[in-house]
Amino acid sequence: MLIEYNTAAEDLDLDSRNREIRTMLYDGAYEITFTKLNGDVRTMPCTLDHKLLPPQPLKEFHETRLHKPETLSVWCLDRAEWRSFRVANVTRIVKLQG
Repeated sequence: MLIEYNTAAEDLDLDSRNREIRTMLYDGAYEITFTKLNGDVRTMPCTLDHKLLPPQPLKEFHETRLHKPETLSVWCLDRAEWRSFRVANVTRIVKLQG
């Protein structure tokens, strides 16, 4: 599966794009390509699939986090840590095999 975004940031419904990307990541591992705030392009293998996440302490698991439609926090597979990106800056999504 390959998704490419070419929409200008001002034309985006960030909440819908956030939900779309989050739904995909709950179902497996993907390579997300995005432009970082400093202008660099990064391709990050990441997921939100509970089978691929590290165990969380019970306290952290039950904390309520404020939903921000402009950003998405994900488990970065190549750095083994939580990272985030701006959904408006995502240019490409590719499903990883496996």
